Amino acid sequence: MLKILDQKRNKLTLLSLLIFALILTACNTQTQTTGTFAQVPAGKAYAEGQEIYFTHTEASDPGIAETLTNMMKSPVLYVPSLALVPAEALANVYVFENGVAGKGPLGFQPDVFDNPPGTDGYSPLRQIILVNWADGTKTTELKAVADILAAEADGQLTTKPSGVVVNMPFIVWDGGKR
Repeated sequence: MLKILDQKRNKLTLLSLLIFALILTACNTQTQTTGTFAQVPAGKAYAEGQEIYFTHTEASDPGIAETLTNMMKSPVLYVPSLALVPAEALANVYVFENGVAGKGPLGFQPDVFDNPPGTDGYSPLRQIILVNWADGTKTTELKAVADILAAEADGQLTTKPSGVVVNMPFIVWDGGKR
C-alpha cells in the first residue's frame, strides 16, 4: 500500500514539476512585435561638444566606401549619385587629416558633426570637410564645430570640403537614440 502511495506521490510531483516548467517557459517568452533587429557597427564622434554614435551606410566615393568598409568591418556601399545631392540638403562632418591620434577614419581624433538630430539643418547626408592642423605638434582634441571654426580663424588649422558625401545617420546623441 505504501509503495502505491509513493508511486502516486512521485507521479504527482513529476507532473507538478512539468507544469511548473511549462509555466516558467511561457512567462519567459518575449513576443517581438516590431520586426527583426540587426547589429549595426557604430563609430564614435562628437556633436556640439557631446559624444555621439553614428553609422556609415553609403558613400559617393569608391575609395572612401572601401576605407569605411575596412574600418567598420561592415559594407559601406558606393553610391555615386550621393555626390549630386544639393548642398542645402547636406550637413557637414569634419574629418581630421593630422593632429591627435585616435580612431577617426584617417587615424586621428574622432569626427566632429554639425547639426545633430533635433536642430535645424540635421541631415544624415554629410559632406566630408577635411581638417588639417598647421603645426601638427600643437594640436588638441576638438569636440565642437565652433571650436574648429575658432581654431581656423586663429590660423591654427585649415578646412577644405572634399566633395565626398556619406550617409551617416546618428544612432545615439545627446538627448536621443534610435
